[in-house]
Amino acid sequence: MHFTPPGAPLRTQPPPATAPRALDAAQLDDAPAVRLLTDTLHAARVRDASDIHVEPFEAGWRIRLRIDGVLHEHARPPLHLRDALVTRIKVLARMDIAERRLPQDGRLRIAIDGGTRGDYRVSSLPTLFGEKLVLRRLETMPPDLTLARLGFDAQQAAAMEAAIRAPHGLVLVTGPTGSGKTLSLYCALQMLDRDAHNVCTVEDPAEIQLDGISQVGVAEKTGLTFATALRALLRQDPDIIMVGEIRDAETADVAIKAAQTGHLVLSTLHTNDAPAAVARLLDIGVAPYNLAAALHLVTAQRLVRRLCTTCRAPSDAPVPVLREAGCDPAALAAGWRPFVARGCSACHGIGYRGRVGLHQTMPVSPGLAERIVARASVGELARCAAAEGVRSLRDAALARVHDGTTSIAEALAATPVA
Repeated sequence: MHFTPPGAPLRTQPPPATAPRALDAAQLDDAPAVRLLTDTLHAARVRDASDIHVEPFEAGWRIRLRIDGVLHEHARPPLHLRDALVTRIKVLARMDIAERRLPQDGRLRIAIDGGTRGDYRVSSLPTLFGEKLVLRRLETMPPDLTLARLGFDAQQAAAMEAAIRAPHGLVLVTGPTGSGKTLSLYCALQMLDRDAHNVCTVEDPAEIQLDGISQVGVAEKTGLTFATALRALLRQDPDIIMVGEIRDAETADVAIKAAQTGHLVLSTLHTNDAPAAVARLLDIGVAPYNLAAALHLVTAQRLVRRLCTTCRAPSDAPVPVLREAGCDPAALAAGWRPFVARGCSACHGIGYRGRVGLHQTMPVSPGLAERIVARASVGELARCAAAEGVRSLRDAALARVHDGTTSIAEALAATPVA
């Protein structure tokens, strides 16, 4: 993941400043599929795209780039190049070019832009009009990655650091797919002393290779599930274990027991916020007492796009509309206005450049632990956390609106109502 994420005008996205680049047949006759792939990979790198989509239709096809979490059309090349490009990618990704009826997965490593290596995970999907490909860029670990760069404020970072430096316990990061959960866990692992500890991970797949850490990739077709791999790791004298995701009761049970028997366990869930993560684990069968004893901290997160500082402009929406959206009435009365996206050449007409994380970091206090044992509702857990100073995701988003980092439209779209 990458941090470089209805009807009021308030939430309207600005249109692109320029139409998608058209590639005509004459241009591509001199530069066939190989050149098209090179140009597309170059554009994806320049615009910091996380994914490249190659999409067939009945009478044509298109290439789209996912930039800061949003898909943008890049090109509609001539139809005769479609199969050639798909074949070229499948060859480079070591996929079966003769198999077009079943989905496949592969990995593409290619030098672009004078030697810069591009590393992509490739997946194919048979559709009515041909194979659809998605190339997901595989990141390298940013050398200067910190909790602050991920969007944690000082209080949240301190709570997170205290939890991951504990000798044992369970630390969870929760949020939807694509919200940066894995990168947050990688950042936490980077902060730990890997020379003095045996650090192991179980992932599906291992997205970034980490020095000094034993990483295991799940292979469910061969029987290597999260739970199976986790049990095997526990026989490897581990100190710290990262489980890519708690998907089922079996994995949850093994992870909780590991956290209670002297291991620090880090993992992820898919829930709307931090209190809901507790309810999710209880729902899949974790005993309340065991969960309360093992769980040290839950942090929920989202990604929002950063406004382009070159072209952002104060909103001209009426004050009542801004107040209804959640903006601070006192700040509005004092003349403050949130910024909105406009679009310029610096941001390719999008109005946003890069993304930043929003976090709800909930340490499990004695009061929260008591409520977990009592199987309190999500609402009761949320009220207890709020009374202890835990901000909701919506509050974290509005704080980013107030400091000019993002727009009110992004904040409302990315976060649930508090």
